[in-house]
Amino acid sequence: MKKNSSCPLHYTMNLIGTKWKPLVLFHLLDGSLRSGVLQKKVPGISNKMFTQTIRELEKDGLVSRKIFPVVPPKVEYKLTDRGNSLENILISLDTWGLEDYKN
Repeated sequence: MKKNSSCPLHYTMNLIGTKWKPLVLFHLLDGSLRSGVLQKKVPGISNKMFTQTIRELEKDGLVSRKIFPVVPPKVEYKLTDRGNSLENILISLDTWGLEDYKN
């Protein structure tokens, strides 16, 4: 993602503004999760979309992946420092949704 966008909000939305990215990031706020556990925490996401979303988040430096050399393969994802910097934004979105949903 180029950082030379003239609009910071446009830049941010390109980074995290898909349907699934904020949900994946939000569920990683509490710490690392195995791939299957993380996918189950995001209801409705297909295997294909989960893979695409997590790869994009990795490419953008928001999520890191750790592969354990065991059989069957074990993969864990966690937020990077850059991903953790979105914590206030993600919590604010969650809080707003909770309040708006009540009304």
